[in-house]
Amino acid sequence: MAPVDRDADGRRGLPPVRPDLVALTGYHSAQVEVEVRLNTNESPLPPPPEWYEALLAGLGAIEFNRYPDREVTELRSALADLHDVRPEQVFCANGSNEVLQSLLLAYGGPARTAALFEPTYTLHRHIARVTGTEVVAGARAADFALDLVEVARVLSAADPVITFLCSPNNPTGRADPIADVEAVLAMAPSLLVVDEAYGQFAPWSSLEILSGRGPGAERTAVVRTFSKTWSMAGARLGYLVADPEVVRACEMVALPYHLDAAKQLAGCLALRFVDAMEARVAMLTEERGRIAASLAGLPVETWPSDANFILFRPLQKEARDVWTDLLEASVLVRDCSQWPGLTGCLRVTVGLPGENDRFLAALSESLI
Repeated sequence: MAPVDRDADGRRGLPPVRPDLVALTGYHSAQVEVEVRLNTNESPLPPPPEWYEALLAGLGAIEFNRYPDREVTELRSALADLHDVRPEQVFCANGSNEVLQSLLLAYGGPARTAALFEPTYTLHRHIARVTGTEVVAGARAADFALDLVEVARVLSAADPVITFLCSPNNPTGRADPIADVEAVLAMAPSLLVVDEAYGQFAPWSSLEILSGRGPGAERTAVVRTFSKTWSMAGARLGYLVADPEVVRACEMVALPYHLDAAKQLAGCLALRFVDAMEARVAMLTEERGRIAASLAGLPVETWPSDANFILFRPLQKEARDVWTDLLEASVLVRDCSQWPGLTGCLRVTVGLPGENDRFLAALSESLI
């Protein structure tokens, strides 16, 4: 039994936090007032005006005195149609991070292990530790690609219940080739979770493994979000596409009525505007190419990106000094320079053309 804290007079106090959580810090990024915010990989464009109009009309029809549809029937059916799967293969939650948490609550926990390959999305490690799951990390190659020899070593030694991949990988940007993902799936002893928060920007998706029903399809789970390409970061809506057994496991640990009616409505309405979403993706992809071409003429190291951001490393100036220079120009990017494996790196989100011009001008002034 955990001891209860007492003050000097012997009065009862709060219980201590779990010992394995004491060293943890919350996930956060700098949120300061700037004119150009390019640090959190949000969409720079809002949803279409027609979406807002439909949302306002739909909100008026919601019976807010009643609990929402616990089964999330309409949204799951719409997502199933979008991805050509069955509704029982879809689980929806409050952002993709809650999906990850549900997977770890269902399959992780004490005496179980999750594997990941760093540098990668830091919340894979963080959420695993919060759920009491041991984390075993392998290293990516120098160019941030998967090192399949390292993958084999880690998976063989750790026997993880969950193997995490992030594709395109955040914060490095590259999507793992299908051959590499299939190789990891073949080596993984249990569930492979592919986090595709930026999946619509990539040339292919692990959803193809699911739809093809090839070897290991029942052990493949793909996680997606409405925060990026659907321009709905403020709604906190994400989902999982996986074998029905995996979906049932996530439903087992989800709180009752965990997805509110307004959020379900917002997601259903967004799926009516696939063409608008794809147009936003095309614009941002074009801008990403323009930024990459401009960075090639500056004293920075960059890596290929299949997402809506670019990782770069200043070569002649400390990254923190460059970050500060950009901030003084009212441009905010993500400082990754102290993250393991990313020494000296910064990450910029692709914004609107004018925002990208401001970033490139401020960066050039800082570096040259």
